[in-house]
Amino acid sequence: MVMSKSLQELKEELRVFIADRDWEKFHSPKNLTMALAGEAGELLEQFQWLTEEESYHLAADKKVSVGEEIADILIYLVRLADELEIDLLSEAFGKIEKNAVKYPVEKVRGKATKYTDL
Repeated sequence: MVMSKSLQELKEELRVFIADRDWEKFHSPKNLTMALAGEAGELLEQFQWLTEEESYHLAADKKVSVGEEIADILIYLVRLADELEIDLLSEAFGKIEKNAVKYPVEKVRGKATKYTDL
């Protein structure tokens, strides 16, 4: 079993990985965003044509592929945030707080209604 590492450790390991290969010049925010979108498309492809039920019960090999695509997305997202000096976890927790105000439990529980239509 692999011991879980922190987001900071991932960011630092990615910095070394990129520097060792002299790839910094390719990791502009524009390029990282495009790569992120491409990987999101590859993740979508894993679920294309599956039923809702099938999407919950992936075959072992399919689950490995999905995990790899999610990892690619995370890697590009961490790189993009690093390049733009954005604290990814701080932003995520802040967004949860904002969404809690936009989507109060008593108004949205069990509903998929957008906040503008509440």
